[in-house]
Amino acid sequence: MVGAVTPEYRALLPGALLAEPYPEARGPVRRTARDWVVDVVFFLFSVMLALLLAAYSYERGIDELRTTLDLAVGLLCCLGLWARRRWPVGLAVAVTAAGLWSATSVGAAIVAFFTVVVHRRFAVAAALGVAGFAGGFVFPLLRPEWSSDPYWVDIVWAAVVTLLILAWGLVVRARRQLVHSLRDRAHRAEAEQRLRVAQARQAERARIAREMHDVLAHRISLLSLHAGALEFRPDAPAPEVARAAGVIRASAHEALQELREVIGVLRDDPADEAPDRPQPTLADLPGLVDESRAAGMRVRLDRRVDDLAAVPVAVGRNAYRIVQEGLTNARKHAYGSTVDVIVAGAAGDGLSVEVRNPWPVGVPAGPPIPGTGTGIVGLTERATLAGGRLEHGRTAGGDFRLWAWLPWPA
Repeated sequence: MVGAVTPEYRALLPGALLAEPYPEARGPVRRTARDWVVDVVFFLFSVMLALLLAAYSYERGIDELRTTLDLAVGLLCCLGLWARRRWPVGLAVAVTAAGLWSATSVGAAIVAFFTVVVHRRFAVAAALGVAGFAGGFVFPLLRPEWSSDPYWVDIVWAAVVTLLILAWGLVVRARRQLVHSLRDRAHRAEAEQRLRVAQARQAERARIAREMHDVLAHRISLLSLHAGALEFRPDAPAPEVARAAGVIRASAHEALQELREVIGVLRDDPADEAPDRPQPTLADLPGLVDESRAAGMRVRLDRRVDDLAAVPVAVGRNAYRIVQEGLTNARKHAYGSTVDVIVAGAAGDGLSVEVRNPWPVGVPAGPPIPGTGTGIVGLTERATLAGGRLEHGRTAGGDFRLWAWLPWPA
C-alpha cells in the first residue's frame, strides 16, 4: 500500500533503490482513500484517452468494425488497471501484448508500465520498457491506417514515450523510497528514545532502591533493637522505658524523613519552596557513630582524615553509606560485639573505609532482624560505579571485614 512502512525498508541498505518497495500481494488489496483517488484518476485517464482515440478513428473513416473491436480491447485493458496493485507485472505484459494491435489501449499501457517502474525492480521495468519499445516497431506494420508519418518517426515517438515514462516512474520511486527511509528512521529514533527513557528510569529506580536499603535498613534495625529491649524487659524502670520509647520515636521520625528524602526524586513537579534535604556526607559520620552508640552498640571510630568536610560530596556520601551498611550488618549479625570503623586517606591517594567486627559465635539473643541479603551487593555496585572497589569476608584473625576504596581526586 502507498504510504505503508514495509519490512524491506528496515535495513536501509546501500542498494535500497534496487529493492522492490512493495511485495507481491497475497490476498485482497486494501486501498486507502488516497489509493482510491489515484486509481480512479488513472482509470479515467486511460478511458478518456481510449474514447478520444476511438473517436479520432471514426472521424478518419477507419473501418468501424476494427475500430469498435479496438475500443473493446482498450476498455478491457482499462478495466484491468484495477488489478495493477495486485499483479502489476502480469497486467503490464498483457496490456503490452494488446498494444501490438489496439491503439486505444495506449493509456492503460502507460499506467501499467508506470506502475511496474514504481513498484518493481529496475531490471523488470527495463525489460518491459524494451518490450513496449519493440511494440513500436510492430504496431505500424499491423495497423498502417493509424500512421501518417514516416516509419522512423513512429519509432522515435515510441522511444521518447518509453523513456519519459521510465524517468517519471524512477523519480516517483526514488521519492517514495526516500519518504519510507525517513519514516523508518523516525520510527527507529522514537523507539531508541523510548528505550533510553526506559533505561534511565530503570537505572533511577535501581539507585533509589539502593538508597532506600542503605537508609531504612539502618533506621529500622535501631527500631528493632529498642523494641526488642522493651519486649525482653517489660519490668524495666519507667525512666528507661521512656528513654527507649523516645529513641524509637526519634528513629521512626528520622526514618520517615529519610524515606521522604530518597523518594523525593520521584515527584513529577517538586515544589521550589520545599527543596529536598541534602544527602549525608562524610562529615556526618560522627553523628552516625553516636547514634549507633546510643542504641547500645560498642563502636570505635578511628579518623585518619584531618577534615572530613574536605572530602568531595559524592565520595563522602558513598563512604557514609558503606559505613552505615556495615554498622547495620554488625547490629544484625554480631550484636554486642565491638565494631571498629577506620577512615583514612588523602586527596590524590583515595579514601579507604573499613568496618571490622569479631565473627559472630552462637545464635544472637532475641529474634533475628530480617534483611534482604542484597546490602553487600548494592555496596559493591556503588563502589564500582564510583570508580573504586569493595572487599568483604572473614579475615585470618577471625574478624569480619568490610573494606572499600574510593577515588579522591587531588
